[in-house]
Amino acid sequence: MNGELTARQALLILNALPNIGPITLNRLLEELGGDPCAVLQSPVRRLESVKGVGPAISGTVVNWRDHFDLKREEDRMAKAGADFVIQDDAGYPRMLKEIHDPPIGFYRKGKYGFDHPCIAIVGSRRTTLYGQSVAKRFAAELARLGFCIVSGLARGIDTAAHEGALSVNGRTAAVLGSGIDIIYPPENLQLYRQIEASGAIISEFPFGRRADRQSFPMRNRVVAGICDAVIVVESDVNGGSMITARFAGEQGRLVYAVPGRIDQASSAGCHQLIRDGATLLTSVDDILAELNYLDGLRPSPIPLREKAGDDATAAAELSEAETSIMAFFSGGELLSADLLAEKSGQPVHEVAVLLMQLELKRLIAKRTDGKFEARA
Repeated sequence: MNGELTARQALLILNALPNIGPITLNRLLEELGGDPCAVLQSPVRRLESVKGVGPAISGTVVNWRDHFDLKREEDRMAKAGADFVIQDDAGYPRMLKEIHDPPIGFYRKGKYGFDHPCIAIVGSRRTTLYGQSVAKRFAAELARLGFCIVSGLARGIDTAAHEGALSVNGRTAAVLGSGIDIIYPPENLQLYRQIEASGAIISEFPFGRRADRQSFPMRNRVVAGICDAVIVVESDVNGGSMITARFAGEQGRLVYAVPGRIDQASSAGCHQLIRDGATLLTSVDDILAELNYLDGLRPSPIPLREKAGDDATAAAELSEAETSIMAFFSGGELLSADLLAEKSGQPVHEVAVLLMQLELKRLIAKRTDGKFEARA
């Protein structure tokens, strides 16, 4: 039956299989000539010859019918008026193809084809009236200039950003951290419908998938990946928007942060981003000036290290604290920040800072499940 599948159906199946991240999926496709049907038809031994594929993943792929009902999914898509956009389609965002781990496809409601430059506006769910006002104003001004405003349909800043774009009949797209049929928060049902009518709702997750700690970071990388720039309006230092900003920096996007009151936690994340090198944003002119200066060019992402000598150089530059954390990754361990804090006896927030520093030095990488591993 696998031979009767279309390439799009095969990609739909692969995309929905549990516990297989986009990096592994893209690697499987690359190794097997870009043919998703060939991936589903391959024997276990061939699948396990691909780096990162072990018995659990190969077993899931070979026995995909035990994990995914293709006909039910297609019926749900037809009923919802959704389609599945793959990388070869014109509606797949060009910028998203450039990132290290692009989705092999995503569900879409609405027909917007991402043919205009996109800017993300993200921030806290627990926001102030000031933050909502700023997000709406920036979204409206940028949408009026022709940009598509991208956000996550969450409460607070996300909602204000979508509403700002819609207020001037502009383009806006919502990237969900759940299946495209799950509308959260429920009070955004009308906003969901408005975005679908004039823009796009997208998600890489299958119907019925509830949001969790793994899906939100995956959503955030897509939000950043679609866009030329990311604007953070109000975020505490541990907010999800900080993850989006980090992805944006890794992907070579422009990162902007709106300053706020120094006595409010909701501005602490933005102030940290500014200290770390994000551009302080006070008006849309700040963005336009930088985009005009770049003349269509963007900063290059931090390149992957390829030479063994780079490893030695990075290791020599480690602090004592960084060296102690790196020692826990010997033997190929996969570790979360919480587990590292427990093992090292250090506070979680200090471990998180050390992990980010080690990521920037390209010595460790964060997986889609939230755990970290040493780079090969």
